[in-house]
Amino acid sequence: MNSSALSLREVVEHAVEQHRGKIGALMPVLHSIQETFGFIPTEAVPIMASALNLSRAEVHGVMSFYHDFRSEPAGEHIVQLCRAEACQAMGARELEAHARERLGVGFGETTADGLFTLEPVYCLGNCACSPSIRVDDATYAKVSAEKFDALIAGLEAQE
Repeated sequence: MNSSALSLREVVEHAVEQHRGKIGALMPVLHSIQETFGFIPTEAVPIMASALNLSRAEVHGVMSFYHDFRSEPAGEHIVQLCRAEACQAMGARELEAHARERLGVGFGETTADGLFTLEPVYCLGNCACSPSIRVDDATYAKVSAEKFDALIAGLEAQE
């Protein structure tokens, strides 16, 4: 669905109609809206809540529980650092500090140029190769500060 030709209300109502009557309809509705806009605009919450007969708190609760949903536009590339115990035991905290310094942002923030959004995740399922990160849809293992810098530099060079 092309969001530029439709209002927010039309996008939300279309997503709701596609999933109305399904158990757990909120999840696919949220995914649909985020796919259209790249994030879930705050103004969409009351529209979804009303259309799905949910409270705004219920919609917000689901959005905030699942780390894949965002309420603000993200950067061109999503950089997720694993914060689970296995990764922490193998240097994830140091990598986190390095990533924050290298990108100049904290968790949940996007670089000024709009290129990177830094996010925490709590397991990438790559525990044997800690510390791990995911950049967009690719997971990287045994990430050192040097490997992190090389990945980021490679993405910067593509722009």
